[in-house]
Amino acid sequence: MSLIADYGLILLVLACLFGFFMAWGVGANDVANAMGTSVGSRALTIKQAIIIAMVFEFAGAYLAGGQVTETIKNGIVDANLISPNLMVLGMMSALLAAGTWLMVASTRGWPVSTTHTIVGAVIGFAAVGVSMDAVHWSGVGPIVASWVVTPMLAGIISFCLFVSVQKLIIDTDNPFLNAKRFVPLYMFITGFVISLMTMTKGLKHVGLNLSSTEGFMLSIGIGVLVMLIGIALLSRIHVDVEADKTFHFSSVEKVFAVLMIFTACAMAFAHGSNDVANAVGPLAAIVGVIQSGGELAAGEKSIVPGWILLLGALGIVVGLATYGYKVIATIGKEITELTPSRGFAAELAAATTVVSASGLGLPISTTHTLVGAILGVGLARGIGALNLGMIGKIFLSWIITLPAGAILSIIFFFILRALFGGV
Repeated sequence: MSLIADYGLILLVLACLFGFFMAWGVGANDVANAMGTSVGSRALTIKQAIIIAMVFEFAGAYLAGGQVTETIKNGIVDANLISPNLMVLGMMSALLAAGTWLMVASTRGWPVSTTHTIVGAVIGFAAVGVSMDAVHWSGVGPIVASWVVTPMLAGIISFCLFVSVQKLIIDTDNPFLNAKRFVPLYMFITGFVISLMTMTKGLKHVGLNLSSTEGFMLSIGIGVLVMLIGIALLSRIHVDVEADKTFHFSSVEKVFAVLMIFTACAMAFAHGSNDVANAVGPLAAIVGVIQSGGELAAGEKSIVPGWILLLGALGIVVGLATYGYKVIATIGKEITELTPSRGFAAELAAATTVVSASGLGLPISTTHTLVGAILGVGLARGIGALNLGMIGKIFLSWIITLPAGAILSIIFFFILRALFGGV
């Protein structure tokens, strides 16, 4: 335990810096999941989206992100085969590697999975730096499978949602009247699904253990409340004759733009509560080992301290404010042209997929899910509506994310081992 005894404070400071860096990467890259469709559909400006995301991502991360970390091994590595010294250096390497890859991806506007990045980084240091046996390879298969399953599922749901919008509203004799009639129903569905997602993946981690029935009923109540607020806001929207001369459905899209504000706020809160764990989970494990002097048992659970959550939340906000706009632009504008009605279909489809996958215990990527949903909306309009060149670049970035995280983690792991006396 000489490493922890001799360098405990230095390791703690470095771990916090690396954790903040990783959280910055989550904010810069992954927050586009919540905001991309709203910006791309012009329901919100970039500036409005960043302000909303900063508020609700921070609230979600700090208030509902305090989950009990999975055991130190986190289902990916076997802590019984890794010494506390190597565990600390390995998790630090994973955080630094994941943050570095997310920085590269964000500067290029690539929407990649923060989950897959950190998973690849953890696998990398454990497999090469310790032993191949130190990795729970059985847990890697479902992650790889989710790359295919979740985008396809989200794409199918968004396709169906957008077709329903076309049938119920767009292709009718009076689209504006039908929009005001059916959009409140979509608002109810959105409020219900998003709140259910927040409860199943967020609020259970703060000690609010609701039963399935309680969560379901509360979600219905929130859905009704969202619908009533939406109806009140929609009452102020009237047909804009002049705007409709330029674009026939301009007034209709104004109705859907109101809906997109709700989905943007709710998705940002839910995302903050979920994905902050990608940054603070490994950091909490490091802090637990250091504070216990290297005595924390492999199977023990470590509660995420409030200050770590705060650090993660601040990192997300800073990342969003500095580089978030690049990936937001890719998600919202460069895959297919989005309007509020199309953006709503993509966002609700993504949320529904996350809820379904959570119920089944499947590891998923919110990034992959939302991109799949946007592709579904694009396909509903015809293959010509898709930017195939950008889609190819996104798919390529997905393929290289896990190995990139792993390779960087291996490099950083051996550098840190050398710096701290070759432990």
